[in-house]
Amino acid sequence: MSSDMTEGSNLIRILTVDDHPLLREGIAGLVADQSDMRLVAEASNGREAIQQFRTHRPDVTLMDIQMPDMNGLDAIISIRSEFPEARIIILTTYTGDVQVLRALKAGARAYLLKICCIRSCWKLSVPSMPEKSLCLRRSPMNSQSMPPTTP
Repeated sequence: MSSDMTEGSNLIRILTVDDHPLLREGIAGLVADQSDMRLVAEASNGREAIQQFRTHRPDVTLMDIQMPDMNGLDAIISIRSEFPEARIIILTTYTGDVQVLRALKAGARAYLLKICCIRSCWKLSVPSMPEKSLCLRRSPMNSQSMPPTTP
């Protein structure tokens, strides 16, 4: 049994995939601030994401779509073909992104606007910043979907 499975089995294990190191670092900081989550791996492109997923089997993968070498859409298709239960959330810049719709059809469960990650990181630095609503959007194809919230 891997150390990921034996240590803190109640923790939500997260893999972050984005080609921008600052965004990965920001997400790592947000996850570190949560008592029920742990960042198990990071990747900067789709090929690394597939390898890290195979190695760590995260509970949730946060994945950018636009990356060099292999994009997030191709990585989602590959991961979901090998691991149909994989829970992948897309990281995107735009709410109406056509690539997000393709990723949702490929099996991503939801999408998260990058600006929300940035706001959350800023909030950690500036605690007086007012609360913002959740920025997570669930896939309408997910049977457990909830109405989207407004950023």
